[in-house]
Amino acid sequence: MIRPAPASAPARRGRLFAAVAGVAVVSLLLAGCVSWFRPATGGSTSKPTREKVAANLQSFYSQSLTWKSCSNGFQCTTVTAPMNWQDPSQASIKLALIRKQATGTKLGSLLVNPGGPGASGYDFIRDSLSYAVDSTLQKNYDIVGFDPRGVGHSSAVSCGGASVLDNFNYSIIPGTPGTDPWLADLEKENAQFGADCLKSSGPLLQFVDTVSAARDLDLTRALLGDTKLNYLGYSYGTFLGATYADLYPKKVGRLVLDGALDPATTEFEVTDIQAKGFESAFRAYLKSCIGTKDCPFTGTVDEAMLETRKILDRLQASPLQNSDGRALGANTMFTAIILPLYNKDNWTYLNTLFAEVLQGSTKTAFVLADSYNDRAKNGTYNSNSTEAFVSINCLDYKSQDSVAQMRTEAAQLAADAPTFGPQMAYGGTSCAKWPFASTRDRGPIAAKGSGDILVVGTTNDPATPYVWAKNLSAQLAKGHLITYHGEGHTAYNKSNSCVNNAVDNYFVRGTVPAKDPDC
Repeated sequence: MIRPAPASAPARRGRLFAAVAGVAVVSLLLAGCVSWFRPATGGSTSKPTREKVAANLQSFYSQSLTWKSCSNGFQCTTVTAPMNWQDPSQASIKLALIRKQATGTKLGSLLVNPGGPGASGYDFIRDSLSYAVDSTLQKNYDIVGFDPRGVGHSSAVSCGGASVLDNFNYSIIPGTPGTDPWLADLEKENAQFGADCLKSSGPLLQFVDTVSAARDLDLTRALLGDTKLNYLGYSYGTFLGATYADLYPKKVGRLVLDGALDPATTEFEVTDIQAKGFESAFRAYLKSCIGTKDCPFTGTVDEAMLETRKILDRLQASPLQNSDGRALGANTMFTAIILPLYNKDNWTYLNTLFAEVLQGSTKTAFVLADSYNDRAKNGTYNSNSTEAFVSINCLDYKSQDSVAQMRTEAAQLAADAPTFGPQMAYGGTSCAKWPFASTRDRGPIAAKGSGDILVVGTTNDPATPYVWAKNLSAQLAKGHLITYHGEGHTAYNKSNSCVNNAVDNYFVRGTVPAKDPDC
């Protein structure tokens, strides 16, 4: 599966193209918006709610949070959580939180997750508060960003530094994809990455699964002083939110899940539907492009799709050299293509990308791929999003590494998505040799006993296809679907007033639409 754009796992053949990711961050990355944690001064204290929990969890649930001002009116704190929720005495980890206090009468705290897995909710709120939520929610809630376990400013996984990540993100496996030698080399490289992650991360690597992160959410809710969780999750954040609802249905307050994942889909089903989603979004781009002055394509949309596949095949056989010594192969080119598809406003980058590559230039291709991978100009990485993405997904998805089955699936991907499907094949090798086995069986989530939950889906979302929102809203005992007819990944605060009004009315007044408003 492919993780969406905020710093997601590179769109690399044979990688676990796991579900998706960082919504808002796509536009911000292209704008070069990167900032860092600043030391904190001043502060206040949050008192936890009184919770009935097991004796070995009482010390965690009875913490008082000390908030310190960190910059531009934000406050920051850390939560101490058990590394292993099944054995809380084993060790503890730190979870980083940042908040902007309500500008009006406070209804409670609203926790926001931008996706990934691996995207930093801390940075998302700090750097782009008004992109994450509108002024109505800022008025009525303390807006809280957080980094889940394994991510960013929290206790984070690491896999050995920039050179390891460059090899993982940009190296090119020689030979013909799908052949025995190629598959052996790919599996060997993925196994080495897993070994590097274990060496650098230690025991934490075993405990960064989504169920553990959902338990962290409940701890955070209680420490913020809220009896129920109010939550806005984008992309992968919908899976985290749905997992919370499944574990703690009676503690669900107001949950909005935008750009939804279907928790019942298998790894291959996710990959196949995403491949078709990216093709649909690319077709929409081509339809708007062909015939315009700066469009690098001529002829029909079908002819342009075919030409794009030929470009990817040529780059697999004969990569182009970049000025820094890296080579532009098919998978890095695919990464560069899909990033602008997350947001229609970024489609013009595709014009430049293809025009340059057709002339033998790799400049924009690496700008886009580096933005997707959160790689800085100096070769360092701004975040651990790649490490977190792979580490979390290898625990959340059971991978199928049978060569015969992977070849059957590759043929299905090529049939369903002839242009991009081949780049998304052989994902079964990603976690075949991961240090820890998957901990989760995928299945539908009903969250029986919860309150109303809103699920938002965009009809031509390339990363989390609309059918997933339909599926999740139907699975949830009290799910309500909000459809946005349009392009792009996620809809709230970036589509139209119909979506915004439905979400805001729910968060502020607790009202849900009588039926899907079909925005």
